[in-house]
Amino acid sequence: MPRKIQFTVPPEYDGIKTVTFLRSRCGVSSRLVGKLKRAENGILLDGTRVRTIDRLRAGCVLEINIPDEGSAPAPVSAPLDIVYEDSDIIVINKSPFTAMHPTHNHQGDTLANAVAAHLAEKGGTGSFRAAGRLDKGTSGAVVCALNRFSASKLNGSIKKEYVALVKGNPGESGRIDVPIYRPDPMKTLRACSYEKGVEPAVTNWRAIKHYANCTLVRVNLETGRTHQIRVHFAFIGHPLAGDNMYGDFMPQYGHQLLHCEKCSFIHPVTNEAVEFTADFPEDFKTALKQLETI
Repeated sequence: MPRKIQFTVPPEYDGIKTVTFLRSRCGVSSRLVGKLKRAENGILLDGTRVRTIDRLRAGCVLEINIPDEGSAPAPVSAPLDIVYEDSDIIVINKSPFTAMHPTHNHQGDTLANAVAAHLAEKGGTGSFRAAGRLDKGTSGAVVCALNRFSASKLNGSIKKEYVALVKGNPGESGRIDVPIYRPDPMKTLRACSYEKGVEPAVTNWRAIKHYANCTLVRVNLETGRTHQIRVHFAFIGHPLAGDNMYGDFMPQYGHQLLHCEKCSFIHPVTNEAVEFTADFPEDFKTALKQLETI
């Protein structure tokens, strides 16, 4: 959706070029600066259009007006578990049965379609800019930027904390440092190999609770490779419950019991540290309750 953001020029930026202030102080990407230069009223200084080479004065208000751009997916109404929403971001607790983006296998039933419908109902539009993704079958917190500025600021800056149910007893804590590669470029399946691995991948974990035949673990990633948690735990002999791609443990759930429980980051506009928590899906809760009785 179109977004107006204002910045007050601090004393240390008095006499500095507009482009320098936008890039270094405000964190506006060079690409977005270029688009704002070409947009009508894209960059204003105290309400008057200003060039990027013009110099600023301390105490003035620099305003950027970010237009709607990009192709939005077809809006298709579907239930959304919204954890938080403002003019710049929306945090959603994704269902494990929902895919992120439209593909040849998923048309109209994705999170992108549902978010587009939600924005349309509020009178807005916009591209689906998820800051990171979750596999279909994985549930939990997904952060979506509602404009180009927020998307640029959030890129690579979100810290996530996952919870997974894994087969057996892997111990109390550990660090899995094994490269991941794609054996077949036509398939999504990943594998671990010290020889063939071209993408370094590191997963840190600690046990939350041990059950009779499985363990609930909390996971933090140093890298964000496709299927990283799933393939890493399978590699050490403790595949995720429900993950039929990398194991055969608890197949009755039909998807991996992997949930992004927390996400934390610096808000792209307010610059405040924020943290959001996503509740477990019902089937994950049921699995844990049943394990308590064994």
